[in-house]
Amino acid sequence: MTTTDTSGSGDVSRSLELLWGTGERPSRGPKPGLTLDRIVTAAVRVADAEGMPAVSMRRLSTELGTGTMSLYRYVPGKAELLDLMLDRVVGEPLEGDPGQTDPEAWPDAVREMAAAHLALYRSHPWLLKVNQSRTVLGPSAVRGLDASLSALRGMGLSDPETISVIIAVQSFVSGIARMELDSAEAAQQTGQSEEDFWRSQEPYLSKAMLSGDYPSLAELSEDAFSSQFDHFTFGLERLVEGFQALVSARAGAA
Repeated sequence: MTTTDTSGSGDVSRSLELLWGTGERPSRGPKPGLTLDRIVTAAVRVADAEGMPAVSMRRLSTELGTGTMSLYRYVPGKAELLDLMLDRVVGEPLEGDPGQTDPEAWPDAVREMAAAHLALYRSHPWLLKVNQSRTVLGPSAVRGLDASLSALRGMGLSDPETISVIIAVQSFVSGIARMELDSAEAAQQTGQSEEDFWRSQEPYLSKAMLSGDYPSLAELSEDAFSSQFDHFTFGLERLVEGFQALVSARAGAA
């Protein structure tokens, strides 16, 4: 999987103006009914259906029934539009979330954070192909980080450690989501299901296992690579247990 777009690669100052509501109105000649919100909504819809490569100012002008130049009065280009799209979708896990109030409930907060981000990647798989190492922070991104920090305060960790907890959880989730997306894309591109792909290799792998050259693999049970195993829940619970062990150790030392 290749990264096709980079957030923060456009005019960062202009993106921030648009994200924080200080630069939405075009200076002249707006098309009646055309708004920045409609443009971003259309861009996300196209990306969800066809991926980021399908998002262009020309394509959006067709979707919105307006001239391409009309869009440039609202947003400078695709790079800045991507910044707006990212902030739009990262706010989705916050919808209807009352936030954690019990400081002892941080393990559940970690689980909810992970589940929300997995759902986000499944709804918007194009996110996995965007380089977000320099994300332009808009209202949704800042609100989400603030909510996460608030929910994890009960862990009693230092600020860098708390940020590292968030990074660990999100990295784990993105890995699971990327595995799912890669599998789905491979099946779509080749026309061969995951099961058929691995079944085609069985004669060669069976012979290799009988050779005695790979004893650990040969001892695996038949369900070792079962698609029914919930790798997400298993891995997440091990992360939570690790965090709990750290928090307990710190409390004991204190």
